[in-house]
Amino acid sequence: MAVRIRLARMGSKKKPYYRIVASDARSPRDGRFLDRIGTYNPMAEEIVISDERLSYWQGVGATPTTTVARLIRKHRKAAPASA
Repeated sequence: MAVRIRLARMGSKKKPYYRIVASDARSPRDGRFLDRIGTYNPMAEEIVISDERLSYWQGVGATPTTTVARLIRKHRKAAPASA
């Protein structure tokens, strides 16, 4: 089973809100997922990622999509400034 770390859309029309999830690559975008890793709110530019869960899933071979990889880099860049 190929596991991908990707976005699942939540929220209402014109107000998107995304969950960052680990899911089987064959499942639909908003379908079943294995674990919730974090959230992304594009309206407020807010990114919340559990570093523990992210490192676990990357350790077992899950690959992030290009969008999620960009969000991870953005989160890691902002994390030292807030700490």
